[in-house]
Amino acid sequence: MHTEKVINYIVNWLKDYATNAGVKGFVIGISGGIDSAVTSTLCAKTGFPLLCLEMPIHQAPSQVNRALNHIDWLKKQYPKVSMTQVNLTPVFDSLVAALPKVDNEEDRFMSLANTRARLRMTSLYYFAALNGYLVAGTGNKVEDFGVGFYTKYGDGGVDLSPIADLLKTEVYTIAKHLGINNEIIKAAPTDGLWGDDRTDEDQIGATYPELEWAMKMHDAGKKAEDFSGRDLEVFKIYKRFNSANKHKMIPIPVCEIPKNLL
Repeated sequence: MHTEKVINYIVNWLKDYATNAGVKGFVIGISGGIDSAVTSTLCAKTGFPLLCLEMPIHQAPSQVNRALNHIDWLKKQYPKVSMTQVNLTPVFDSLVAALPKVDNEEDRFMSLANTRARLRMTSLYYFAALNGYLVAGTGNKVEDFGVGFYTKYGDGGVDLSPIADLLKTEVYTIAKHLGINNEIIKAAPTDGLWGDDRTDEDQIGATYPELEWAMKMHDAGKKAEDFSGRDLEVFKIYKRFNSANKHKMIPIPVCEIPKNLL
C-alpha cells in the first residue's frame, strides 16, 4: 500500500465532500480504538473543525483513558480540534429502568449492547445538527462489508465512511504512519459495548487477519469443502457472520406495489 498517498487521498476526499456539502466540519465518537483514532486524525488533517465526543456508558477505564489521551494528542497537533465529554451512563440506566423487566437478564444483553451504540449515534447527530457538521463513521472494510460487525443505526449510522474501503491491517499501517499513540495500536480491538474489556476476537472467534483471508477466499468463490483445520473453522465463522448480518450491508427492502394495484 502507498500509505502516504492513501492518507492524502482520503484527506482530500473528506475536504471535497465537506466543501460540496456546505458543512462546517466533522464530529466523531472517540472510543480509544484504532479505527476512531485513525479516522479522527484524517478528519483533523483536513483543516476543518473537528469535534471529538467521548461518550462513556459504564465504560472500562482503560478505554476511556486511551480515548482521552488520543484527543489530547490530536488537540496538540491540530488547532481546530475540540472535545466534549458526554456521560451517557445515567441516560442508559434511565432507559433500562423504563423498559419492561425480563425474567432472565442475559436474554437482553445483546439488545442493551446495541442500545449503547444507538445512544451514542443520537448524541453525535445532536452535535452535528447543532454545529453544521458531518458525522464521520469509523467502520473498516471487514466490519462493514465482511462480517457486519457493527450496530445497525448505531455506529453504522453515519454521514460518510472515510476508512470503509480499508482492511483492518491497512488501518494499522496508516495508524503507525500517522503517529497514533502506541497504547491504541497495541490494544486488542473491542467494540466497547459491554462495559468490560472483551475483545472483538472474543466475540467473533477469529482475528482480523484471519477474517481478511476468509473475505478474500469468499470473494474468490471458494467453498467450505476447499479447506480443512483452522482454515475451515475461520471460513465458516466468516460465512456465518456474513450471512446473518447481510441485512446491514444491503439497502432497506422496499415493498414495491405492482402498478396495476395503484
